[in-house]
Amino acid sequence: MEERHEELSERKKLILKAIVDAHIADGEPVGSKYLMETKQIPCSSATIRNEMAELEALGYLEQPHTSAGRVPSERGYRFYVDTLVEHYAMTAREIYQINELLKEKMAELDHILLTASKVASNLTNYTAFAIKPRASSVTVRRFDAVYLDDSTFILVLVASNGQVKTKTVRLSDMPPLSTAVTDLLALTLNEHLQNLSANEITLPIMMDMEKAMGSRAELVSVAVKVIYEAMSELDQGELKVSGMDRLLEYPEFNDPDRMKEVLGAIEQKDDILRMVSDPEGTGDVSVVIGSESAVKVLDKSALVYKPIIQNGKTVGAIGVLGPARMDYAKVLATLEGISGNVESLLSPDGRHIEEGSPKPPPHDS
Repeated sequence: MEERHEELSERKKLILKAIVDAHIADGEPVGSKYLMETKQIPCSSATIRNEMAELEALGYLEQPHTSAGRVPSERGYRFYVDTLVEHYAMTAREIYQINELLKEKMAELDHILLTASKVASNLTNYTAFAIKPRASSVTVRRFDAVYLDDSTFILVLVASNGQVKTKTVRLSDMPPLSTAVTDLLALTLNEHLQNLSANEITLPIMMDMEKAMGSRAELVSVAVKVIYEAMSELDQGELKVSGMDRLLEYPEFNDPDRMKEVLGAIEQKDDILRMVSDPEGTGDVSVVIGSESAVKVLDKSALVYKPIIQNGKTVGAIGVLGPARMDYAKVLATLEGISGNVESLLSPDGRHIEEGSPKPPPHDS
């Protein structure tokens, strides 16, 4: 339940904020003399002492031991966080570290999927795929705008499927930015564009956003253009192949022209990604045989794939491509076993496995 606070005077707020800031900085009790000398509070020492006594009586401050100084109470910290804390301007170095961490996490997913596809290829003796499916109509659940300087800010998009995209936006021939402006932009984006796909961002919505931005309405068109680009990039999907040479072991792929067509379909990847994308996150194994495939050059082949599910969302898929006469029982069991292993690796308490040593599928008792 949210705690209710008395309405504090501006002077009490100023003093409480100064005490919290000082105590955060050095961990020591804060006295009236220190506030008067270093915090530029336009009051006498006696007035500051009286205000501190009232803040203590209201439960915002505490006096440890017999010290003349005060420290914030839990109630004081809560009021500070809810009402007084100032916007923290992240440094370029901090933003870089966040971006590197995000890249590391995405690289970890890429590595796990690629390793899993190599294991699938080795175990089945067919060509295997590591697939990051299309997001299928990307939506964004949160926007952030981080002020860098008078003409630069970073736009951060957190997609509904958990992917994060950052875009550095540099302005020209516009009034200077400020943290207040970027905060307002983030608020406006979240209020109007949250959970909308790109084709749902209409002109009336943009006009409402411009009204909300007031004198900085020109930032709306800039931000929306960047958002379109970011959504498009989030929706691309990826496909990596393991054991491509294994197809040559089967007579169905010995014809050079046919092999060229198959390679072309894999290189283009769009049709395969469209077929494999599973935004609802059902997690079911799919078997596509011959002419059932939307990829016409695979009409004498079979494609079996299993989505990888995390938190109810499809984050990838493992697939196997081979002749229509493939060993389906072995392929199905292999993909089930590997996908279960990958999903456990992606769980918060998951452990990594070495390439070529997947957790074996469970045996029936």
